[in-house]
Amino acid sequence: MTTTERVTFRSGDDDVVGTLVLPDGPPRGAVVATGPLTSVKEQASGVYARAVAERGRVGLAIDLRRFGESGGEPRQMVDPESDAFDASAAAAYLADRFPGLPVAGLGVCFGAGPMAVAVARDPRFAAFAGVAGVYTDGAAVRESMGAAYDETVARGLAAEQRWRETGVVETIPAVAADGESGGSEVAMPLDEAYAFYGTPRGAVPTYVNAFAVASWAHTLPFDAQGAAPAMRVPAIVVHSERALVPPWAHSFHDALPAGSRRQVWLESAGQIDFYDDPALIDPAADAVVGFLDDVLG
Repeated sequence: MTTTERVTFRSGDDDVVGTLVLPDGPPRGAVVATGPLTSVKEQASGVYARAVAERGRVGLAIDLRRFGESGGEPRQMVDPESDAFDASAAAAYLADRFPGLPVAGLGVCFGAGPMAVAVARDPRFAAFAGVAGVYTDGAAVRESMGAAYDETVARGLAAEQRWRETGVVETIPAVAADGESGGSEVAMPLDEAYAFYGTPRGAVPTYVNAFAVASWAHTLPFDAQGAAPAMRVPAIVVHSERALVPPWAHSFHDALPAGSRRQVWLESAGQIDFYDDPALIDPAADAVVGFLDDVLG
């Protein structure tokens, strides 16, 4: 049995809304969970907050600023540095609410990168866990995109400036059937992404199928790989060779300081089944909580 509460705390000048899941009995620790690109707390991050609570640790899933029920503008803009700041604000909330309990950070998919940055920087975190994490390599992204890289970043900067001047947020769909939306761009042009976010399988009332174009100015230059060697707390990487960008997960793990790292490779159909399939969620949560039990008690 678990108990769920809606909680609110400040991050910068905005309110962040979270779902706090309390275990049945005295908790051994607490975990902040952040989720995939454009997602909200009722989706993957909430799944893992509940899973860790079922295993004896407080779970807190948050809506990052500009998404879901949280405040912040422009809406639907992804900014990994801001996301890392929100994760730290959540850690501060848990430290105040549950003094003495170790706080771990858990990131799912794209959320693993900003969470890794937060954990590497913020001494309030006692451990890191990434589940099907996308540990972006900024240099590799620039090289793979070629001339389109600078053009896309410039487009994002221009969109953000227009928002500042006019209040109008330029967006594209986050997902669409067959990776297309009337011939226009899609932020996540993956069939399995649409099968989750674009259908009743994963859609929830607070999810908005939109990605602010200004996000490109923040997401493309972001580098999660650099957080690995800077990590000074125990870390676990849970991934699959069929999930997104396994080479980045391997390189992130290998760059973590030796002696306090662990990797667990599971069999999955792809990326998205980590979000809602108990056959992946249960072993992933078992691995994370087992690791936290080993390193934090």
